[in-house]
Amino acid sequence: MAETQVMSAIQRSGQRLTPQRMAIAEVLARSPKQASAQELYDRVRRKHPYIGRATVFRSLDMLVHAGLAQRLERPGHVSAYVWCEPGHHHHLICTSCGNVEELDEKAVAPLAEAIVRTRGFRVDHAALDFYGICRACRS
Repeated sequence: MAETQVMSAIQRSGQRLTPQRMAIAEVLARSPKQASAQELYDRVRRKHPYIGRATVFRSLDMLVHAGLAQRLERPGHVSAYVWCEPGHHHHLICTSCGNVEELDEKAVAPLAEAIVRTRGFRVDHAALDFYGICRACRS
């Protein structure tokens, strides 16, 4: 995602655009796998030693609110974060290597339709994350 798109998404969410937030967004966007707030803090500090831990935590919450990141759960109720492209989607999360893959709504739509058919429950919104072992780790 281009820097201008990130800036626009942050501003649309009603948040201030700061150099610290952009630095944290950049580190998260370049992370190939999910990362905890502490891991992201450690990575950000390598290039930006002036950024505090609280700034990282608040910025991650803001990025989730802006739709640029999603909070995932690791074992032990530890939160991890992953960069997300705009648009509604779900995730496949490898519990072995930590890789996260986006899964579009088309893959989940039949499940929502089955819920309507069998339960009479109209699904307005779904947020599904599937945890398991990816193809590469299974090989």
